[in-house]
Amino acid sequence: MLLSATPPPGPRPAQEVRLFEEAARHRGLTPPGTHPLASITWLGPAASNPALAYRVSGDRAHLAESLRWIEAAVRLPHWGRAHMPDHDLDAGWLLHHLALAYRWLGDDLPDGAQALLRYKLLLQGRRMYEFAVASEGRWWSSSYWQNHNWICYAGLATAGYVLGKEEWTERARDNLATVLDLMPEDGSHAEGVVYWRYGVPFLAIHLDLLKEAEGIDWWDRGGFMSHTFRYRLHQTAPGFAFNVDHGDCHDRRSGHSAGLYYRLAAQYASPEAQWMGDLASGELLWPEAAESGVRPGILPEAYLEYLWYDPSVPAARPTETRAFFPDLGLLAARTGWDDDATLVSFKASPGGGHRAWETAEKHRVEKGWETLNQGHHHPDSGSFVFVSQGAFLAVDEGYSNRKKAAHHNLLLVDGQGYADEDRYHVYRDIPFERQAGQRDVLVSPDCGWAHSTAEIAKMYDPALGVRRLDRTLVFTPSGRLVLLDLAEADTEREWTFLLQTDRPTEPQPDGTRLIRSGAAAARLRQFASADGRVVGEVTEVEANPTSSTPGLRLTRTLHTLRSTTGRSSEGLFLTTITPGTEPDATRVACAEGQGVTFGTETVLLSPVARRIRTAGVHADAAAVLLSEGDAPYVVAATRLELDGVALLDVAEPYTGKVG
Repeated sequence: MLLSATPPPGPRPAQEVRLFEEAARHRGLTPPGTHPLASITWLGPAASNPALAYRVSGDRAHLAESLRWIEAAVRLPHWGRAHMPDHDLDAGWLLHHLALAYRWLGDDLPDGAQALLRYKLLLQGRRMYEFAVASEGRWWSSSYWQNHNWICYAGLATAGYVLGKEEWTERARDNLATVLDLMPEDGSHAEGVVYWRYGVPFLAIHLDLLKEAEGIDWWDRGGFMSHTFRYRLHQTAPGFAFNVDHGDCHDRRSGHSAGLYYRLAAQYASPEAQWMGDLASGELLWPEAAESGVRPGILPEAYLEYLWYDPSVPAARPTETRAFFPDLGLLAARTGWDDDATLVSFKASPGGGHRAWETAEKHRVEKGWETLNQGHHHPDSGSFVFVSQGAFLAVDEGYSNRKKAAHHNLLLVDGQGYADEDRYHVYRDIPFERQAGQRDVLVSPDCGWAHSTAEIAKMYDPALGVRRLDRTLVFTPSGRLVLLDLAEADTEREWTFLLQTDRPTEPQPDGTRLIRSGAAAARLRQFASADGRVVGEVTEVEANPTSSTPGLRLTRTLHTLRSTTGRSSEGLFLTTITPGTEPDATRVACAEGQGVTFGTETVLLSPVARRIRTAGVHADAAAVLLSEGDAPYVVAATRLELDGVALLDVAEPYTGKVG
């Protein structure tokens, strides 16, 4: 598709309009005469989109426009200025786009411009290739789970195929094979949604080039590409415009890639991906272009939308409301997809996810290589994001250079977050055993409940003596949230529960706190010890999201609610968050275990002892979940009695519906 500029057969009027509009978008701009301090990645698509528009239409105005930007790019002695000139993202982007422009325009380029472009592509490709060879085992050359690796090698591969440089394409192909074999099969991505939409399109580009140039079809290799749309889908906020911002996310509007959606839809016959592509290239296109903090952004992908859109794939609105991605320990559950629906996203895993963490340790031991770059990963295992009524109510920090657990919806021990935090590469050089994870997961298509327990004790400084810090999260069928935090330490500690919001929470006469964001609201109630104290404070987070533009700063203001217990060797927080004006929770009297009820929904928990005893419930289980008019659900249960009637009695723990 890409090399031959040949899309799947069939009409594509909307994609053609997009291509022609994008081809003309920069006509009022003067190309830079010298290299700006900021990134020049955008110069690539400024040339490639009009090149494709000329190929499609024959309009020489597009040829002239492409030539303007080609000449500007080839005049620059280096691609990239502030950070790793010739060896990083600027060079990767320009190699890809200008090589395609060279291929698409062919002999229609003036002789001098054609020769100069070829020379520049050879020069920059050689610089990139030699750096990749020399730096193997360090930085992006072998950072297999990182967007710089994917972009730089895809750029090198594009230039290699166009110019016939087999040593470039072979090295890039070998790297791609390793990436596909090592990426998580469940399709999740630890860098977060924003870097998913920035980097994964280049994996698709490379796969497209490989199949067209060499006849090698690796689209199903490893499983990541075939499942990654589902990951992206479930990190979409209700209403589809915004994204959940785990990982490094410049903002909540930088998550869509219409071109990638279309390519995944065509490859895997996915109606939902096709529908998302239509939405992202339609009504969501210009709001994202205006509000996104990531450049070049969504608009330059017009060439991909045109070439990757397959009109034979039907489009269908997504319907699945529950998902769990085991490699990243990511649970996502929602009441629906409409604007006012409620969503929770909850994660806990080793840095980079299980496969990356384990494989990187193997590389470290066997080769002495550092292959897991953790710059975009956060100390956020056990944290969650909560969205309801069209607004973010429990929020994430987004992007930071000095990453801290205190920026997330997490827990502190004696005021301390994770060990070795407060830096950019928050997981670098820490012990392999310092891992978080999820257990006791309940999530299925026919179940309105979602349940998981995050184990995060190992993430804290061993000197604190934390033996246990487990957070159990339950999402009810109607969208209420229940959190149970259980902590144990060798000595007495202060335990602090953190909630991050966009506005200060408001104390209410009944002891609850109101979370507001615009017209949206939720009620937080915490069943805590009498000696606890609650304060609200402002937390400022600042970041430079790109080393190629050192003057750029993002600042985010969080409003942090801190609930701290008195000193004790054991800590417990039982918390509910109820959207809107729903009835508030009350505590269930439990002889053993913990419980809350909302009237029609009741949550009973015992994630450690697995013994629940109330007036009507006797269970040996981690959780019993009761909803009026429906059969009960249990987690890790061997026995369940309701009102004296035994409904379950098994030898092995069972999770699911009873009856």
